[in-house]
Amino acid sequence: MQAKETKLQDIIEGTKQYVIPLFQRTYSWTNKEWEVLWKDLVELCEMDNPRTHFIGSIVNMPTISVPEGVAKYLLIDGQQRLTTIFVFLVLLRNKAKEKGNTRFADEINNTLLVNQYKDGIDYFKLMPTQIDRQAFENLINEKDTETESQIIKSYQFFEKKLKQTNLEPDKLKKIITNYFSVVSIVLDADDNPYLVFESLNAKGRPLTQADLIRNYFFMRIHVDEQEQIYKDLWLPMQTALGDNLTEYIRHFLMRNGGTVKQTDVYYALKESITAANAIERLTELQKFAIFYQRLLKPESEPDKQLKKHFIRLNRIEVTTAYPLLLNFYNDYNGGSISKDEFVTILQILENYLIRRFICNVPTNQLNKIFPTIYPQITSKHSGNVVEGFKVILQSKGYPKDSEFELRFRETKIYGEGDRRVKTKLILETLEENFAHKECVEFEKLTIDHIMPQTLSEWWKTELGEDWEEIYDLFLHTIGNLTLTAYNSELSNDDFPTKKKIYEESHLELNKYFAGNVSWTKEAIEKRAEHLANQAIEIWSYFGNENTTLASGQGVIGTKPTSLVILGQYFSVKNWRDVMEQTFKTIADLESEKFAIIADKFSKYVGRDKSKFRQTRELQDGYFIEVNMSAQSIQRLCWQAIETIDLTSEDWIVNVEQ
Repeated sequence: MQAKETKLQDIIEGTKQYVIPLFQRTYSWTNKEWEVLWKDLVELCEMDNPRTHFIGSIVNMPTISVPEGVAKYLLIDGQQRLTTIFVFLVLLRNKAKEKGNTRFADEINNTLLVNQYKDGIDYFKLMPTQIDRQAFENLINEKDTETESQIIKSYQFFEKKLKQTNLEPDKLKKIITNYFSVVSIVLDADDNPYLVFESLNAKGRPLTQADLIRNYFFMRIHVDEQEQIYKDLWLPMQTALGDNLTEYIRHFLMRNGGTVKQTDVYYALKESITAANAIERLTELQKFAIFYQRLLKPESEPDKQLKKHFIRLNRIEVTTAYPLLLNFYNDYNGGSISKDEFVTILQILENYLIRRFICNVPTNQLNKIFPTIYPQITSKHSGNVVEGFKVILQSKGYPKDSEFELRFRETKIYGEGDRRVKTKLILETLEENFAHKECVEFEKLTIDHIMPQTLSEWWKTELGEDWEEIYDLFLHTIGNLTLTAYNSELSNDDFPTKKKIYEESHLELNKYFAGNVSWTKEAIEKRAEHLANQAIEIWSYFGNENTTLASGQGVIGTKPTSLVILGQYFSVKNWRDVMEQTFKTIADLESEKFAIIADKFSKYVGRDKSKFRQTRELQDGYFIEVNMSAQSIQRLCWQAIETIDLTSEDWIVNVEQ
């Protein structure tokens, strides 16, 4: 057996062929794996100096072939990623052809995809299993093939992604060939490939990157010192962090400004370790591990005030900020910043993240934003770390009051998973803002919908003829949510019954309802405005410039002029045009996500035209309801794009007053 690390280009180039054996499964990667590969490609393309990116191992063994044939290798492991790379290279070839760059297209085809001067099956550099073979050959030969093939779906996925970017084929090709790295393992001819495949896919636990790092460290520490160093430094860190150890090391490496992929932790760390500094580096790693444990598990933090803020931050998913927080904790531990300054920093971070959550600012850039902040503070704001932190965050997608107030009132804040956790934290904070003398036991409280999630006939009458629209657009917004210990008892009771229970509550949030005789759309909007004003006080804008949105201002009185969605530009004349183009574009570019919208918002999107009052036709037999106010259309579109995890950067409406 021979093993070596090599560039992907060396694996593919040359007159050779990889044959996927019969015992392998068919091509089975889906959106989940394709999305990871695409994000890796995009991130590497955006780097000025890309680092080598490890994508896994390729295990193969040579087979006997006739002298004039191509060198053939049974592909024992790595077929999924290698097949995907071939499919993506076909896409780059085709896009180059469409742009008239035939020379570049021929280069990809003749050096990376096929054996140009060979015939028959020897022409192809990859031979998938029989089930996938025809679809793959048709793709290489630019022939139509069945769309149900997973290989074809892979091509279509990357084609859609490529449409939404400005990335050039030559740049992507360079990343794949020059910066994608694999471990190539070539088996001896007498090895049993089936047994090898079984062992590669056994249920035994593989070595983690933390295991590799541990071994690398101790290979560089004298044998006489290893046992004591292991007990004093490595074992406490491993015991405290457990399965989080590899992720901690990644964040440790990123704390001074770099970006390290989860698959590259071992390679990134070993570059800085020598026999001369191994113990020093391990000592530093162990010191920061204590800080990391307290961030990750606040119950281990001895200071009560810090513990409280760590718990709050963990409830809003602050993992991407851990590299930055490691530095701040180290400053606090070393005395260069006070505890009060550290607490203020934690409050600023919460403010930043809460505002971005409410305004649905994309989170995918946070892992690049946070590691770069500390070096900027030390170089430009070392005299005042707190103010420096504020200044830097202002330019990193920090929403002003105008957007925050509007989105706080209108966003469908309640939802599954972490949205529910964040919503409860926000409601708790609004309650705490009343400065209770007695401590409220929030853990016993749950979120209650005033207008319930299941509407009785009483509620439909109460809400009026537009009850369906009100239910869909206002149910999960902040104005319709509160905290209670009587959620199960309240259920879907009418408002007078709920009001009596709210009035008996000790929560200040629920005393609000004493002044309401009914619960309608207008009542929900009024309470949302009331809570939004409190939110602006609690998470107050810490920037130097700000704008204040007039109460009730939104889309009323505005005229849309253009829409930008998923990178596509459209000229529009009214809010109905906005709605039509929004849903049409999603249906065209993200058909699976459109299906989610059609299911979640079936009262406004569907195939049965007769159930709508006034329609516009989309495609594939779908219609949308457009007999709605401008404000309702804007709210519906916003909630729809949130439902499918699109953000304010994916959907931009330009208006004139």
